Amino acid sequence: MSAQVEFWHIDAKWALWLAALTGGTLALGACEQPPQSRYTFSAAQEQRGLTAITAAGCGACHVIPGIAWPQGRMGPSLQGFDDIGLIAGALPNSPENLAAFVRNAPQAKRGSTMPSMPLTQEESRDVAAYLYGIDDE
Repeated sequence: MSAQVEFWHIDAKWALWLAALTGGTLALGACEQPPQSRYTFSAAQEQRGLTAITAAGCGACHVIPGIAWPQGRMGPSLQGFDDIGLIAGALPNSPENLAAFVRNAPQAKRGSTMPSMPLTQEESRDVAAYLYGIDDE
């Protein structure tokens, strides 16, 4: 049995060497940092988003950069929102999906525990603009 283990050990070294030789440059390319935000919005739209977030009381459930108090812990922190893959673990992360989700989460994602929020469509787009702009500051 030890000969078999030794055989696999040698095989594993060969596989690692081959992977490093053939895919090393590809692996390094995958480690590049993304350029700022994938989406850009005007400073005015981001400011309106912060105003809407404050008025709707989003900080009661979420930690949100730019809001000192309250800093709720029931929902996830929204720091680095632009970098998450899926909204609420289900929706592709895009401004349109985020705006729909923050306005009416139960409709956007069945089973969501986040309630519908008192936001207009324009306000929900502004909220999305603010959340995507957080990382750029």
